[in-house]
Amino acid sequence: MSESSFARYGREYVPGDVLFREGESGDVMFVIQSGAVRITKSVAGEDKLLAVLGPGEFVGEMAILNQKPRNATATVTEPSRCLVIEARKLEAMLQTNAEIAFRLIKKLAKRLDAVNALVDILMHRDPKARVMLALARHAESFGQPTPEGIRIRTSAEDLAREVDVDLAIVDEVMARLRRLKLLADGPPAHPSIVVTDLRRFLDFIEFLETPQKFGGES
Repeated sequence: MSESSFARYGREYVPGDVLFREGESGDVMFVIQSGAVRITKSVAGEDKLLAVLGPGEFVGEMAILNQKPRNATATVTEPSRCLVIEARKLEAMLQTNAEIAFRLIKKLAKRLDAVNALVDILMHRDPKARVMLALARHAESFGQPTPEGIRIRTSAEDLAREVDVDLAIVDEVMARLRRLKLLADGPPAHPSIVVTDLRRFLDFIEFLETPQKFGGES
């Protein structure tokens, strides 16, 4: 997106800024140009992390498309630049630009897959498996490719709340994954988790899950 377009539609945000709150009406959506936005939903009085979205992601489009209140809260977690698109502008863009419409459909499908994955994770009986599956979910659905691996903009505390596991278990699992060099810490300027080799990480999870698929060891 050109600087002239950003000058027309763009805004800059600082960590802690709330783009919108759950339950509010919504007539704008956001396209993240840089930075990160945390998406949370209130469940039984506790904020549950759904995603942390980075550059290239859409935020807030559902309230425009289905004309219903916001179903989550979006909070800026890093200095961010976003394009702010009003409902009428989005409708015009979708009618005149098939590529934009296709990209939006792909994003929505990816979000639906991520929600379904979270439901499957929460049904898993093993808390340690829930932690690893949650890490894989974030890496595959919302991760940012970097030279070091797939960067996940989340924390151990968020993962613990997300999959209903004690923080001590999350720390134990992540420590083991670091020893296996499947995880690493992100840059100090932007605390995060890095999945160093996603394919190897997924293979490791599949290996651990295999006994369960066949009814356990005899």
